Amino acid sequence: MIDRAAYTAWIEGYERAWRSPGTGGLAELFTEDATYLHSPYADPVIGLDAIRADWEANRDGPDEEFTMAAVILAIEGETGVARVFVRYAANHQEYLDLWVARFGPDGRCKWFEEWPFWPGQAWSASDRAPAG
Repeated sequence: MIDRAAYTAWIEGYERAWRSPGTGGLAELFTEDATYLHSPYADPVIGLDAIRADWEANRDGPDEEFTMAAVILAIEGETGVARVFVRYAANHQEYLDLWVARFGPDGRCKWFEEWPFWPGQAWSASDRAPAG
């Protein structure tokens, strides 16, 4: 079971880990066999070592300037859902994500799935550019 206080602390730990050098803090956040999806259709990143490598490949480093704010939308059993707003200073890119996280008995995340959206992103299939 997870509660709002525990999910809030986990989100704060996630932000702290993203802002920290290296990936040592990830062991406090994710189980050894955790699954991490950057979107519901993305190939899963499986296992703590793979998540560490993925983080290093996808961030500019601990000095990357960004703001982040989260609101927990729902808690049900071992699952928490949050709306997370992130704005990166360097490229002025912003994201509004839904985070779906399932937790193990020790409070670490065993399944993490993002639903990222950003300004100008199509919201329906009819808005997509034709393939080719």
